[in-house]
Amino acid sequence: MRISVDISLYPLTEGYVEPILAFINRLEDNKNLVVKRNSLATQVFGEYREVMNCLDAEMEAVFDALPHSVFVMKFIGTDRADVVDV
Repeated sequence: MRISVDISLYPLTEGYVEPILAFINRLEDNKNLVVKRNSLATQVFGEYREVMNCLDAEMEAVFDALPHSVFVMKFIGTDRADVVDV
């Protein structure tokens, strides 16, 4: 089953941009996922287990480095990577 996830990361620190970009870059390193960026959030698309395993590892890395961080996520049970916004 393929899923879509909309993710926002809020590191509660003054230097918040670099941790956000590093998180997104690590997601993009996984060649089994489709990752799309925009100015408000990042979308991840792929097989359920692949997405969840990647998010598990990368969220843990963020919390290890910056425990005062917030993730906001929305999960959709289909792959919406090809849906065009109008």
